[in-house]
Amino acid sequence: MTIYIPLPGNEAMASELASLTSSELGALELRRFPDEETYVRIASDVSGKAVELVCTLARPDPQLPGLLFAAYTARELGASSVGLIAPYLAYMRQDKRFSDGESVSSRHFARLLSGAFDRIVTVDPHLHRIHDLDEVFSINTKVVHAAPALADWIKAHVDKPLIIGPDSESEQWVSDVAERAGAPHLVLSKVRHGDRDVEVTAPGLENWAGHQPVLVDDIASSGRTMIEAAQHFETAGFPKPVCVVVHPLFADDAYTALRSMSSRVVSTNAISHPSADILITHLLVS
Repeated sequence: MTIYIPLPGNEAMASELASLTSSELGALELRRFPDEETYVRIASDVSGKAVELVCTLARPDPQLPGLLFAAYTARELGASSVGLIAPYLAYMRQDKRFSDGESVSSRHFARLLSGAFDRIVTVDPHLHRIHDLDEVFSINTKVVHAAPALADWIKAHVDKPLIIGPDSESEQWVSDVAERAGAPHLVLSKVRHGDRDVEVTAPGLENWAGHQPVLVDDIASSGRTMIEAAQHFETAGFPKPVCVVVHPLFADDAYTALRSMSSRVVSTNAISHPSADILITHLLVS
């Protein structure tokens, strides 16, 4: 028997997962002591059950103690196994020591989660030099791809779409979305000068007059790539782009800024956000 237990902020997804799989929905009490230490209590019977903790890790640092304490507590209370459903998986970008003394945090984070869980399910992790999660995790991993859901949404809501990827690394991923949507695609040329300083060009864009640009990215944090691209399209005489994002992190005022440059901003519900109109919950149990 499986029981889905949400961390705070993940209740809607856990409820839907339980409903889709005809499983039990559990409860967790989590609060802060005055000194900001974390209190955790599992308020459901987990003995002999396969526990699935549901926690998207868009803001990982405040969530991590409660998540780990819940996993270890479930095991102490007799859970037959403990899994993590983390639609967004944090700490994957720092996969190399770029400067002397830097922490390769992706490997350390993977080791931390591997010690607490038996398995992990996530959606399109933001990988670069790591080609497979099994390279850094010592537990069973499952990666769910959002491309089918993105393509279905684009087909249903955009006329004559031109699917556009943010950089050369996105070519294979964006071409998959475009093929599924029955649309042409191109890839931007991007030079990043800093965390919030991105220079973008769109080679070949002039060949697609009359199409609606659809910017597709797996993650939007500062939003600078999409914002710079949107400005480029406007200068080239194209309509404001539709922006489609798998993981809407949107730090600071990124979402507001991107909305002002776009005809529409949509994302998946891998992270709870006002733009989350593309549901991928069903993919997590397929």
